[in-house]
This record gives sequence, structure tokens and C-alpha cells, in this order.
Amino acid sequence: MKPERLEAFSDGVFAVALTVLVLEIKIPAGIDWSALQDIWPTFFSYVLSFVYIGIYWNNHHHLFAATHRIDAGVMWSNLHLLFWITLFPFGTGWMDGSHFAAKPTAAYGAILLMAAIAYSILQHNILRLEGPESALRREIGTDLKGKLSPFLYLIGSGLAFVEPWMGCALYVAVAAMWIVPDRRIERALRRS
Repeated sequence: MKPERLEAFSDGVFAVALTVLVLEIKIPAGIDWSALQDIWPTFFSYVLSFVYIGIYWNNHHHLFAATHRIDAGVMWSNLHLLFWITLFPFGTGWMDGSHFAAKPTAAYGAILLMAAIAYSILQHNILRLEGPESALRREIGTDLKGKLSPFLYLIGSGLAFVEPWMGCALYVAVAAMWIVPDRRIERALRRS
């Protein structure tokens, strides 16, 4: 299978996850601005998950643009990542529906943690195939953000049991760290 086919399949899964996510937003009952006050948790959790799915889609696209070949390990690790991405709407809905109670907020962080681990596994499998001298491996280097993110999600999940807003604040901080596309992969694309 060519990397482009796997990327196209993945794009479809990302699109479905975004669609399911938006279907969770209920239309406010009232017609004035105060009606929106009742749905702020829904809107906040929607925006956060939309941003996260967008970050994963963007970085996934860049990673596969620099990928020349794939094997069964890459295919399965990609599917593993997509599994966790498709759980974002579930985590979002549970967190929102509970008005950010401790356990659902911690569970949301656990989903973010597992998606980060899955992305790391996918990246590792791609780098294994690309070889030690590939431009992609040189540019990714130590991948500090990629190693720091799971640790921060774990802390955020723990903080959710102390004070859920603290867990959410950490999830927002990690998203802010990743909102800019990974420039390292763009450099690798220019070099290859």
C-alpha cells in the first residue's frame, strides 16, 4: 500500500470524528445571548476537541508527506492512533455532560494520553522504515514536545481529581504548545 492511500483513509476517519463531535452540540432553547450561557461547557469542550483533532490531522498529514514507504507495522499503528482519535467525541461528550466532573475530565486526559502514545508509536514505526539517515529522522531529533505531551496529559488527568479546571487548563496548554504545525517535518520535506 502506498502512504497516500493510508493518509486518505485516515483523512476520512478524522472527518468522521469531527462530524460526530459537532453533532453533540445542542441548539440553545432561547433566542437571546443568555441562552448561550447554558451551553458554554459544550462549546468549550467542542472547541478544545476540535483543536486537538485538527492538530493531529495537521501533524499526521505532515508526517505522511515525508514518508516514502509503509508496512504492516505502520498500518496497524496508524489504526491504533485513529482508534483514540475516534474516542475524542465520547470523552468530550462525557466531560461536557458531567459539567467537567473529576472522573470524566480525567478520562478525557487519558484519551489524550493514549492518542499521544499512539502517535509516538506511529512516528517510531515510520522512522524505523525511513532509516537512520533520513531527513525526517534528522529533523525530528529528540522530539521534546512529543515526549513532554504524554507526561503533561498524565499530570492533567491527576489534577482533574484535585480540581477539574486545573486538568482542563493543562490540556489547553498542551494544545497551545502544538497549535503551530511541526516545522521540523516541513524542513525535512524541503530537504528530500
